[in-house]
Amino acid sequence: MFNSANTLHCNSWHMLFITIIPAVLLQMLGCGSIPVPRSNCYAIDNSSHIVDFSSWIGRIFEYEGKDSDLVVGFCKDVESRSQMGYIAFGRFDEFNYFVAGSGHINFVQGFYKGDLINCERTHGKLGRTAEVNIICGTCLNGQCKGERGCICNVTYESSCRVIVELAIPCEKQGPRVYEGFTLGFHPRSWEIVYNGMTQLGYEKSHREFSFSTEQTRVALYMTAVSSVARLVQKPTIKIFPESGLAVQLSGSGAAGRPPTTLSPSILIVDWTCEVAQSEPYEVEFTIPVENYEPIRFTLTKICEYRQHKEREATQGWAIFGVLSFIFFLSSTLFCCGGFLYKARFQNQRGLDSLPGMTLLSACLQTMTGGTQSYTRAEDYNSPFVSRASWGQQQATAQGTWRQTEVKYGSI
Repeated sequence: MFNSANTLHCNSWHMLFITIIPAVLLQMLGCGSIPVPRSNCYAIDNSSHIVDFSSWIGRIFEYEGKDSDLVVGFCKDVESRSQMGYIAFGRFDEFNYFVAGSGHINFVQGFYKGDLINCERTHGKLGRTAEVNIICGTCLNGQCKGERGCICNVTYESSCRVIVELAIPCEKQGPRVYEGFTLGFHPRSWEIVYNGMTQLGYEKSHREFSFSTEQTRVALYMTAVSSVARLVQKPTIKIFPESGLAVQLSGSGAAGRPPTTLSPSILIVDWTCEVAQSEPYEVEFTIPVENYEPIRFTLTKICEYRQHKEREATQGWAIFGVLSFIFFLSSTLFCCGGFLYKARFQNQRGLDSLPGMTLLSACLQTMTGGTQSYTRAEDYNSPFVSRASWGQQQATAQGTWRQTEVKYGSI
């Protein structure tokens, strides 16, 4: 019984490791994205597959000629060596001059900015240049022997340009990329994906590339070649950890509208921090492309505090607006109705016909300490008001006369 319990316990731990370790490894490997190779010594063949030659950088291939030898440094430079010295026929530029070839030529490398002596005005003032045509396999004449490869033929078009045929055992094909697809933070930028490959910083989680807590919305712009734009499908997301960050996609990109270079699709990402934590949240985006490897990239967001959803704030303002409108409408109807009633049925004019003016005047009179109200114009023709005022005046006059009478009587 004890042995069976131990066996069950060990099997449970074994299954736990089997399920957790692959997930961690997949996350460490960039979640299956197609990252840009670590160098610019790569090419995309005619079937849209990546072929990475980074391990070949700097390999030397020599060709012995009659007067001089030609030396090719793979993805580095091309030189002509003789007893007179070295003549540079160009170097592999920082831009990617590594493209697919045609016919029996698999790839073509371009070398530019060589020596300028007697070549100042040739090839766009780039000095001496060289073109290396790469053949995957052996030379057509069977000259190449061994696994390293060799130079099959050298042709000097002029003293300023040379054409080289190089046969090497090419690397294996990588994943098939969706050429022409870009994704960035601007309609004409490609910070995240360029030519179907995820750029450095977005192939996996990087804290230094994380978005701050305050940024609750990110707009992403997608472009693609119009001839294959319809192959792009709706994006999907995965969040790590699954709870704590609310993410919502919107825009034409989320609806699956085909992006083009003239009319980019916009993918709007609204994310809100529901649970604060020290490590950033990871959001893995997957954009399926028919007959190609999907586009994958990762965005990270730091949540230092909990945020309220935008819907809650919008709902509060909406309620306030509705209540304000109801109050304004009811106040308008009350004022208009009261004005019409007093003007028609009580024959009041001016400010007296406005509702609440009697109460307002009473309040003002109380605050100022007065005992008499103002006399309206029509009150002067009223017999009741005139009689009361005359009665008040007679009483005042009589009181004065009695005081005077008492005064003079004493004398």
